[in-house]
Order: sequence, then C-alpha cells, then structure tokens
Amino acid sequence: MKRIAIQGIIGSFHDIAAHQFYEGEQIQLICCQTFEEVFEKIKEDPTTIGMLAIENTIAGSLLHNYELLRDSNTTIVGEHKLHIQHSINCLPEDDWDTIEEVHSHPVALMQCRNFLSKYPHIKAVEDEDTAGSAEKIKRLHKKGCAAICHSDAARFYGMKVLEDAIEDNKHNYTRFLVVSNPMKADFLRPLNEADKASLVFSLPHEEGSLSKVLTILSFYGINLTKIQSLPVIGHEWEYMFYVDVTYSDLIRYRQSIDAIIPLTKELKILGEYKGK
Repeated sequence: MKRIAIQGIIGSFHDIAAHQFYEGEQIQLICCQTFEEVFEKIKEDPTTIGMLAIENTIAGSLLHNYELLRDSNTTIVGEHKLHIQHSINCLPEDDWDTIEEVHSHPVALMQCRNFLSKYPHIKAVEDEDTAGSAEKIKRLHKKGCAAICHSDAARFYGMKVLEDAIEDNKHNYTRFLVVSNPMKADFLRPLNEADKASLVFSLPHEEGSLSKVLTILSFYGINLTKIQSLPVIGHEWEYMFYVDVTYSDLIRYRQSIDAIIPLTKELKILGEYKGK
C-alpha cells in the first residue's frame, strides 16, 4: 500500500489525481491543509509519496510550489494531467428554487463564471477547498447552500448533483507532480523508462546567458516543453529558471546536462521521470 500526502481532503482534485495515477493500487491518503505540510510528511516518513498541483491550463503555474519543490530535497518520480470538471451540488432536500448561495474555492468559482451568471440571485461565497465546501454544507446541514466541486466528491459526501460539467472551458487541465524521498525514487519509477526531466538553475547576469543554454539543449536534441522564471529574493535582476525538457536518448540528455553546467549556477535536477 502506498501512502500519498495531498493538499486537500477526500474528494479533492488531488485525491482524484492520486487514485488515477495509481489506478488499481491500494493507497492510503494523508490529507494536509497546506502544500508545506505535504513536504513535511515526506520528511517525517521517507516512504510517503507527495502529489501536488504545479500548473493549470487556465490559472497558470503555482509559483510557490516550485519554490517548495526546490527547497524540499525531494525528487519528481512522475506526473499526471487531470481533466478538471466541476458540478454544482446541494443537500438532497434542496433544489434550484431554494439555492441562495454557492460555495467553492475562488479559482473554481472563476472557472464557472459564465454558468453562474445565469443565476444572478445566487451569491458566490469563496471557500478554502472545492470538496471541502461540499463536506461543510453536508456536515453543518446548510440549507439553501450549494457547492461547486467534482461530482465524485459530491456523491461521496451525500450531496445531490444539480448539474455536471458546468465549467466554462471544457479543455481545463491541471498538471500534478508525484514526488518522493530521493532514496526511494528508483523503486517508484524505472529510470530507463524516463523521457522527461525537470531542472532548476540560475544564470550569471550576462547578455545572452539564457540563449546559450537553450542553444546547447537544442544541439543535443533536447526538447524544451516549459520554462518558468522566478526572481531570486535579495538579488536584483537575478532569476531562477525552472525548465522541463523531454528526450528520447538518455546519453544525449546526460551530455547536454554536462554541457550546460559550466554556464549555469546552482543547477539541480528536480527529477527524471516518464512524461504523460
């Protein structure tokens, strides 16, 4: 059985992503309030695996999670892309004519803005979690309140699904990273099957420093799939670059890393894993 630390509760998108990634396997969820707590659980128990969202096709990157990942000394062992679908749910005895408020995470409310505009009399109330909104309404028996969350979470907490697939953008996906203690990484992913890597590095404040690195990666046939920059706190105009690359030749990939090391500062391989 795998122990998976997630941010959120049962029925959250992190829960759904964990079960999809480890489909057919027995897992034990460790529900955490924050992403910091997820990494703390891995530190306390090296056998614990973490599942954390890193970017969304609409909301963009979760920048703080990049920093947590870099500082955690964990290794990325996999990724999962989850189709984000929302439903609106209420207590079994409620219905459209009794709903006065809808509760959810602010991002979920934003992603269903067009749908909610059809019901101007329903007040949108921000909450900490999508599934948590459904759980709270059910536990406190809050009549006249609806929640926006995944339909699986609604049914788990005994809520009635009024309408499913209410998100404005039907092509909304969140990418999750699976992370572990480095000593356990080789047991969780066969390195010979890896075709993707996540790197982080800084660069000297010199003209063309980034283009030189990218040129070398291109020369070795390494495909850049994402680049995210974050400022280095306390160092003006210096940035950390988080880069995702894919490759088909492990030897060429290793050679490219050796080639860019002299051009970078603090280069760290965050993980090598099978891309989705």
